[in-house]
Amino acid sequence: MTTTTSDLSGLEEFLSCETSSSNSLNGVGLMVAYVGVFLLGVLGNGVVIFVVCGMHSRRTSTDVYLMHLAVADLLFSLTLPFWAASIYSHWMFGTFLCKVVSGVQDAAFYSCVFLLANISVDRYLAIVKATQVVTKKQHLVRVVCGLVWLAAAFLALPSIIQREAFVPINHELPVCHENLTAETVDDWRLGMRVMRHLLGFFLPLLVMLFCYSCTVYTLFYARNGQKHKAMRVILSVVLAFVICWLPINITDIVDTLMRHHFMEESCEVQGQVDFALEVTRVLAFLHCALNPLLYAFIGKKFRNQLLHSLFHKGMIGKDTLSLFRKGSVQNSVSSRLTSVTL
Repeated sequence: MTTTTSDLSGLEEFLSCETSSSNSLNGVGLMVAYVGVFLLGVLGNGVVIFVVCGMHSRRTSTDVYLMHLAVADLLFSLTLPFWAASIYSHWMFGTFLCKVVSGVQDAAFYSCVFLLANISVDRYLAIVKATQVVTKKQHLVRVVCGLVWLAAAFLALPSIIQREAFVPINHELPVCHENLTAETVDDWRLGMRVMRHLLGFFLPLLVMLFCYSCTVYTLFYARNGQKHKAMRVILSVVLAFVICWLPINITDIVDTLMRHHFMEESCEVQGQVDFALEVTRVLAFLHCALNPLLYAFIGKKFRNQLLHSLFHKGMIGKDTLSLFRKGSVQNSVSSRLTSVTL
């Protein structure tokens, strides 16, 4: 498999040897996994957008970042049914949707990763540098988010330009893939993978590790039990990013080394790598469904706003709202801290 732009599509690279069925995930299994992540992602991120849009003037810089992150994850999730259908059968949606779906998914992927890095910088400025004046200016945050989307759209251009629906040689059904010649495919794959590794994982991870390490260090010496709880939240955020995205990056690097003959290649080994790519790809996709849990639902401020929004929409009664409000008053200190930390 290729993990450049097609990395996120679940398509097979057309190899000279067939992958053993014992090493390949069943098409139905992959389809179910993709649809499951799609449902979780749409539900969780849809709720985040619903709640943040109802905050109006009470939004913080973190809330703005969370809303843009939820939009990115929602867009990413919406592309998964197309790939699920193509894995189970074939690409049946034509070249236009091939370009649109591929471009949207790549743009959503990069914007999500860049926003996660920006959230860590925002918390670093607010807690370590105590630069509340900067982080509370929402128009600056909106400018940053706009630049993130522009950069993500630019990085998605290769998918939009090169992808098309076509029937490969020795195949009967169309696929959505880069239609490249044998002379250019290796250089293209290497270039796209290097870009994705650097800009889509390692550089954002370094930013997150630096900012959150400094944040945890500051919170550790604050001698506050609630702040120690916030440290565990930060650790969960970083671990989730690493656990979801590190395996696909490592597997992809191994696949690249094999294809460029830096490692021994055989049909058996290639089959094992392809199987690992299928599994780790699903794990990476799952991150878009985990983000709402890590960045939004874990904070009491967000949960309280969700309850108020449901109450105003007539979806819960006053008794239910009052019951949860008592709990939120008892934990108001923790709520304020969580909103600052995340």
